[in-house]
Amino acid sequence: MARLRVAVLISGRGSNLQALIDACAARDFPAEIRLVLSNRADAAGLARANAACIATKVIPHREFATRSEFDAALDGALQAADIELVCLAGFMRLLGEDFVARWHDRLINIHPSLLPEFRGLDTHKRALAAGVPFAGCTVHYVRAAVDDGPIIVQRKVPVLPGDDEAALAARVLEAEHQAYPLALRLIAEQRVRIRDDRVELCDNDGGWRDALSA
Repeated sequence: MARLRVAVLISGRGSNLQALIDACAARDFPAEIRLVLSNRADAAGLARANAACIATKVIPHREFATRSEFDAALDGALQAADIELVCLAGFMRLLGEDFVARWHDRLINIHPSLLPEFRGLDTHKRALAAGVPFAGCTVHYVRAAVDDGPIIVQRKVPVLPGDDEAALAARVLEAEHQAYPLALRLIAEQRVRIRDDRVELCDNDGGWRDALSA
């Protein structure tokens, strides 16, 4: 079976990108990263891609008068690379409705909370303030609303006594590095389907179950 052709969009250090690079390096992994795109030329994750001999492209958002023009440039680069699935990994730009619609069910994101809790920014600060016993991360299909869309994989981590934002963020990040490659594998192996805007996963015995029942 041909490997799924993936692009990863980043804006910063690229630690989740590295987790995906490491996963795709395995010969039996069913996806390959064809392109890493960034809106920032100084994104540290670009060096990670270069080290893995993955093509990179920088499309600075400030060079475009409108978000739709920027989105069109992104789309053009993805189409030129013959990309089948886009992974957002710390990409700090909101994508417009037209772009999201063009890549419907072919665009996924990872968020550092157990969605639908703590959408948006400052997730760890808000989790600590709320006194929740668990935090975690979510890999989901992207929809037009911020941090919304069918959930593919979630991973929980405990909130420990004495945690500050940095300690909790580090624990959640470790979970992210496990969850994102898993979600990519499931999609590439065609073990994910969406019904009524919810994800169902295929078990090893061929049965389907709601992703959130895992």
